[in-house]
Amino acid sequence: MTTADAPRTTAAGRRGPAGSGLLDLRPAPGAAGRARMFAAQTRLELVLTLRRGESVLLTMIIPVGLLAFFTAVDVLPSGSQKSVDFLVPGVLALAVMSTAFTGQAIATGFERSYGVLKRLGATPLPRSILLAGKTAAVLAVEVVQLVLLVAVGFALGWDPAGGPGAVPAVLALVVLGTAAFSGLGLLMAGTLRAEATLAAANGVYLLLLLIGGVVFPLSELPGWLRTIAQGLPTAALSDGLRHVLADGSGPGARPLIVLAVWAVASLALAARTFRWE
Repeated sequence: MTTADAPRTTAAGRRGPAGSGLLDLRPAPGAAGRARMFAAQTRLELVLTLRRGESVLLTMIIPVGLLAFFTAVDVLPSGSQKSVDFLVPGVLALAVMSTAFTGQAIATGFERSYGVLKRLGATPLPRSILLAGKTAAVLAVEVVQLVLLVAVGFALGWDPAGGPGAVPAVLALVVLGTAAFSGLGLLMAGTLRAEATLAAANGVYLLLLLIGGVVFPLSELPGWLRTIAQGLPTAALSDGLRHVLADGSGPGARPLIVLAVWAVASLALAARTFRWE
């Protein structure tokens, strides 16, 4: 074969010998660009999340059900506040926790147990893109959750304070809360067996639901338990959102500091201890 007969590559595709007019169908493997890998992994994570019935129950149906039930029965000691005005910020915090912590911990734990993460590690997909895709999928689900809960809240008579000026504070709290809960979820999924992760994640979810200021004010807890609860990310997120959306004030320094400390500590520890198989 002369130089003129050698295969040529053009922008339209790989072609056969010069003058043959035929496409060269030999495989040409290679990794896609990082942007394409990120988009594909995010789409895959989101589709898998929405296909899991238990995940949809945890992230969508339970928060909406709690909001509707406790608004209807009106048994909460919320003082002069309407129940719905007290409940919506707490249930928004619960929605973030259910997606970023409980759902992610359980899903990642079983992916690790089944060897999915080990096999993905053998592909050109970088681990940073894998984690970024998981995080982006979590944020996408949270957007759907927040829109749904806000719509249900308005339908139940919610009257938020703060107006459009509250949006930046709410976004800051949600992002910090997502980082904190994601770190805790990955820490649990990367160190425990899948079955233990399932039990522990659901147990922690129930505990934080009860003492995290979601449906009951922290002031109703015993003094020692209230002190512990105030240092938890769920209480920090629900209190911060309540300050902004119910009281019309800023989130306050304590919720932001608590969430930031949990986010930095949990993500650093998860990165240090996470085992991929």
